[in-house]
Amino acid sequence: MTSIGIYGSLGRMGTAIRDILAVQGVRLAGGADAGDDPAELARAADALVDFSTASALPAHLAAARDAGTPIVIGTTGLSAADHALIDDAARDIAVLQTGNTSLGVVLLTRLVREAATRLGADWDIEIVEAHHRHKLDAPSGTALMLGEAAAAGRGVSLGEVRVADRAGLSGARAEGTIGFASLRGGSIVGDHSVMLATEGERIELAHRAEDRAIFARGAVRAALWLADQPAGRYTMDAVLGL
Repeated sequence: MTSIGIYGSLGRMGTAIRDILAVQGVRLAGGADAGDDPAELARAADALVDFSTASALPAHLAAARDAGTPIVIGTTGLSAADHALIDDAARDIAVLQTGNTSLGVVLLTRLVREAATRLGADWDIEIVEAHHRHKLDAPSGTALMLGEAAAAGRGVSLGEVRVADRAGLSGARAEGTIGFASLRGGSIVGDHSVMLATEGERIELAHRAEDRAIFARGAVRAALWLADQPAGRYTMDAVLGL
């Protein structure tokens, strides 16, 4: 039986993943949190899931790489340097990095890319996300993932067209840009909506998470799938065969 180890095991997602492992009868290899040795868990597990913090990612990737253990990275707020580390580690181990492990969000991302591909630049794209008051990063990793899908559909990079804060801006909206808005409050698990609007009509694509268990189920499914994959960098699309 494949065993799964959890980095960030005491956090919200780590706790949810523990619960799903118990329900599904999947073996828990253990957990590691701040102050623990990540290498010990990497050696004990057949696959790892990381929902800790971006600052812990380098140590977790190094431990997984040294042990030859596949790792699913669901930690958000990653920098360009973090992504470079992931690319480098993926030369030796299987790494799946995603801003969201919900299977519904995976499909939403596909729909957003398809819509952006089919519709012209005269369709304005705005992404709105809402999360609980304790979330550290903004925009959320999922919002950025949706933005990247929209940008890819238009054949541009998100960095070229992203507008994350309109405070202080004057003048009309620039054509082809992709806007982001972030809301924080209460105990919202995660709401994401993508609006595509043009003269006289608009399309809204949305996903609302009502239970953190949806992310945990997706993370476990991804880890079980990744355990059998060769070295490389993967996304949730591959898990669903998209």
